[in-house]
Amino acid sequence: MTTEVHWNRLTAAELNDRAKADAIVLLPVASVEQHGPHLGTGVDMFLAAEGCRRTAEIVAKKHAIVVAPTVWMGLAEHHVAYGGTFTLSITTYHALLRDLCRSILRAGFKKILIVNGHGGNIAALNALATDLAQELDAPIAVTTLYNLAHEKGAYKAILEDQEGVRHACEAETSMMMTVAPDCVRKDKIKDAHGALTATRGLGVMSAINVWRSFK
Repeated sequence: MTTEVHWNRLTAAELNDRAKADAIVLLPVASVEQHGPHLGTGVDMFLAAEGCRRTAEIVAKKHAIVVAPTVWMGLAEHHVAYGGTFTLSITTYHALLRDLCRSILRAGFKKILIVNGHGGNIAALNALATDLAQELDAPIAVTTLYNLAHEKGAYKAILEDQEGVRHACEAETSMMMTVAPDCVRKDKIKDAHGALTATRGLGVMSAINVWRSFK
């Protein structure tokens, strides 16, 4: 069996074999949106895909696994004012993911983990997960890549100015310098705003969810 983990690099016959081996399918979901003056708009897409790839290569040593193509469109209405942003309605987003999960199951797979790389998708994904698992009668779970790593304390020893991942922040910039350095405008980093700049003065803490445009 090939060691390849990406769905779209495997043949149909190879995918059938993975399904028979009870492979887990990772479905990365992300967004294409503005990421400040210094980062390309595909940050969430690149990092979600890379996180899934690295995870799959570790898991593959003990269990069959496949990384599905990245769902690059997400919920990013709060970034539209800046330009360079795609966004879907929640209705469209749920319908898209429902059909994709159904396709994965019809291909013979039985276990799906949706791996999210965009904060704006979290609420919609959490609302969808239980319904999907019941509707499709399959173990379908959702996680957000950065929250999972934050729980393990992975960032504290690395980051200088923050404990977790924010938007277009020190963490995302550092990861993009590794994953897709051609998408980083190093001369523009000095123009980027710090995390939570607009709400910090209002006494809003990170445990409180606030919807607002990033503009």
